[in-house]
Amino acid sequence: MPIGEALLPELDQEAAATRKVLERVPEDKLGWKPHEKSMTMGRLATHLTELPGWVKLAIDQDEIDIAPSGEPAFTPQVVESVSAMVELFDRNVAETRALIGSTPDDTFMKPWTMKKAGEEVFTAPKIGVIRHDIMNHLIHHRGQLTVYLRLSGVSVPSTYGPTADEPAL
Repeated sequence: MPIGEALLPELDQEAAATRKVLERVPEDKLGWKPHEKSMTMGRLATHLTELPGWVKLAIDQDEIDIAPSGEPAFTPQVVESVSAMVELFDRNVAETRALIGSTPDDTFMKPWTMKKAGEEVFTAPKIGVIRHDIMNHLIHHRGQLTVYLRLSGVSVPSTYGPTADEPAL
């Protein structure tokens, strides 16, 4: 079975769970954060919408410098509404799904490097970057967002199993 074909069911499952969480973000709480060192709920939710789009960077490029010398550093997107976040997420997932499905195995096995100001941070096979640095990253931040929802009094949807708000699947 090709790598992309094996990865697609996982992408579909995680995308569906993430979409359910994004849909619960309250429009009037986008500026809320649980601690002064935390991201706002809107920034965290927007970060979730961006992550699937990073697969294109991992597949189409062999390296990225997140703070290139003499150039502007990466700037996160600003999305002003929950509906716009969900739209962007859906678009990024659809594009990512098509890209993963059409990528040959040898491309997934090529090395990919992240740099910061020209210095290597890490190098890993592209499939490792997609699984660890994008998919697991998405799952991690989705978990954070569920805590934000709980602390804001918003019901938490089921992702891997029941929650206090959705006890049965």
